[in-house]
Amino acid sequence: MEIGIIGSGNIGGTLARRFTELGHQVKVANSRGPESLKAFAAETGATAATVEEAARAKDLVIVTIPEAAVPKLPAGILAGTSAVVVDTGNYYPSRDGRIAEIDGGMVESEWVARALGHPVVKAFNNIFAAQLGSHGVPAGTPGRIALPVAGDDQRSKDFVISLIDELGFDGVDAGTISDSWRQQPGTPVYASDFDADGVKAALAQAEPGKIAEYRAQADEAARAWFA
Repeated sequence: MEIGIIGSGNIGGTLARRFTELGHQVKVANSRGPESLKAFAAETGATAATVEEAARAKDLVIVTIPEAAVPKLPAGILAGTSAVVVDTGNYYPSRDGRIAEIDGGMVESEWVARALGHPVVKAFNNIFAAQLGSHGVPAGTPGRIALPVAGDDQRSKDFVISLIDELGFDGVDAGTISDSWRQQPGTPVYASDFDADGVKAALAQAEPGKIAEYRAQADEAARAWFA
């Protein structure tokens, strides 16, 4: 399978490493250009690429960059792609600055989809990179960590869920992209490492009236990361 990853940070780098280990052809890109990724590519077997090259991956494109960086991607970068596009991002005002549309009530991944000009599936945003890289286990293992997957196209969600299974986790259908606020930072499912039943229960526990509170609490906890 051909996978493009735009973003080489903690989540992007971990996914590039793991998908390459699983035998997929991975192109990984960042804002600094392929030269900055030569050592990582040599270590992992992934291919260092430009963001345009990563965006042309045939099967899957993962956008895993700060929210503030999404509108800075080349205009129309995903035009014409038939690949499934995954958004792993989280909105942290202390890092991203204030995004008026999100603060005004737009769901984060709806905003990302609009900025990209392409529908997205929301996944991989509620787990820390260390767990993503090392906590995968075979299907059927008791307590297997589950990850929520939200999106408007069922086939795209099922595709992402199948890849999550390859990585050693259970995927849980978390509804439409407008429901993806339930897996954002500060919500009960965020950084929870629950199994499938636990993820379903945590998603159900999230309260729409607390979205701003969830975000503020998570942003306060994350300030040290961005200092």
